Amino acid sequence: MPDTRPIRPGWRRIFRTTTFRFTVISLAICALAASAFLSYIYVATVVEERRRTDQVIAREAENIVNLYRRSGPEAVSARLVDRAERNRAFIYVLTAPNGQKVVGSIDSPPAGSAKPTPTWLNFSLVSPGMAGNSPGRPVRGLQQTLSGGEVLFVGFDVGDDQAFILKIVHALWGAGALVLALGLAAGLQLSRNVSQHLVGLTNVVATVRNGNLSARAGVEGSPDEFHDLAKGLNQMLDRLERSMAAHRHAGDAIAHDLRSPLTRLRARLEVALCDLEAGQGNPEQALSQALEDTDAVLKTFSTVLAIARLQSEGDVPSAMAFDPAPLVSDIADLYEPLCEDKGVQLASQVAEGLTLRGNQEFIAQALANLVDNAVKYTPSGGGIMLRLRSRASGDLEFSVTDTGPGVPDADRSRIVERFVRLEGSRNAPGAGLGLSLVAAVANAHGGRLELAEGPGKIGDHGPGLWAALILPADV
Repeated sequence: MPDTRPIRPGWRRIFRTTTFRFTVISLAICALAASAFLSYIYVATVVEERRRTDQVIAREAENIVNLYRRSGPEAVSARLVDRAERNRAFIYVLTAPNGQKVVGSIDSPPAGSAKPTPTWLNFSLVSPGMAGNSPGRPVRGLQQTLSGGEVLFVGFDVGDDQAFILKIVHALWGAGALVLALGLAAGLQLSRNVSQHLVGLTNVVATVRNGNLSARAGVEGSPDEFHDLAKGLNQMLDRLERSMAAHRHAGDAIAHDLRSPLTRLRARLEVALCDLEAGQGNPEQALSQALEDTDAVLKTFSTVLAIARLQSEGDVPSAMAFDPAPLVSDIADLYEPLCEDKGVQLASQVAEGLTLRGNQEFIAQALANLVDNAVKYTPSGGGIMLRLRSRASGDLEFSVTDTGPGVPDADRSRIVERFVRLEGSRNAPGAGLGLSLVAAVANAHGGRLELAEGPGKIGDHGPGLWAALILPADV
C-alpha cells in the first residue's frame, strides 16, 4: 500500500537534496581554486620580497667593497660603525685575515672561515635580551672575502618583511574562510527554498497518484522556474481531470442512451423469433430492422466517443493548414442526391483562397452534421444554402441556412447538449448528438457555434434555422 503521508521540509532532508550537494561541490571547487590562488600569491610575494632584499644587500656590499678598494680597511671599519648606528636593520661584520673581529654587529661571520666565492646565507639572530627558546630574528646576508684576506658579511633583518607577508596570508585565509562560510549558509538557504518548492510539488503528485485529481500546486510568489513548473503541472492536472470526467461522462452517457435502443433491438429480435417459430413474420424485414437499429447504436457510440475525445484532448488533434473550399464543395456534392430525392433545393456559395488550421476530418464531420440536420427537418419544396465566407474579423464562417420549422429562441441553447431532442423531432431518426459534436469541434478549434432564425416565414415554409460554425483562420 503506498505511503500517503505528506512530505515535510526539514534540515535532514535539505542535506540530502541535489541543490545542497551541488552547493558543497561548488564550495569545494572554490576552496581548491582559492587555495591555489593564495599559494600563488604567497610564493610570488616571498620571491619578490627576497629579490628586493637581495638587491638591497648586494648594493650595500658593493658600496663597501668599492670603499675598501679606494680607502682600505680603516675606512670600511668607520663606514660599518656609522651604518650600523644609523640603520639597525643591516647586520655587518668585518674580520681580519687571521679571523679576528675588526668591527660589526655580530661576533663572527655566519659561514665561519673565508670562502673563495661570495655566499648567500640565511640564519636566525638571537639578541642578548631574548629568551632561550626564542627562534630569533631571521637574517639574510652575503658573505665574501676581500682582496686583502678580510672577510665581510653584509646582512639584513627580514623579520618585519616576513611578518608582513604572514599578516597578508592570514588575512587572505580569513577572507577565504568567511567566503566559504557565507557560501555554505547561502547554499543551505537556497536548498531550503528549493526543497520547499519541490516538496509541495511532490505532495501534489503523491496526492494525484493516490486518486485525488483535485489537488493543485501553489503558484504564489514571483514568477520563476518553479512558478512555471507548478503552473504547467496544474494545467496538466486540469487536462487530466477534464479527460477523466469526459470519459466517465461518456461512459455514463453511452450506458444510459444505448440501453433503450439495445432493449428495443432485443425486443424486436424476440418478437421476430416468436413469429418465426409460429410460422409468421418476415425474416428479411426483421433482419433489416435489426441492422438499422444496430447501425444507430454504433453511430451513437462513435459520436459520443468523438465528442469525448475532443473534450479530453483540449487541443485540436493532428491539426494542419488546408483550404476549406474543396471540403465544402465535397459536402455539397455528397448531399445533393439526397436533397433531390426529398425535393429540397441545395445551393452553395464558397469563397476561394482561404486557409484554415485544424483537423480536417472533424471539421468535415461537423459540417456534414449541420447539412444533415437541415436536410432532415426541411420539408419538400424547401431550400438549403451552404456557405463558406470570411468575416470582417478574419474568422471563417461555415453556415447552413434552411427553410424548415426552425428552433425557438428559448431552446437554441439546449439543442447543443447531448441527447437533447425537442418535441417536434421525437419521431425523426437520431440520438440528439449532431449539434453536440459540432459544438465540441468548434470549442476544440477555438471557435464557436452560433444559431439564429433562418430566412423567416415564406408560405408554408419557415422560419428556418441559421447554423454557423465560426473558426479562426490560419494567419
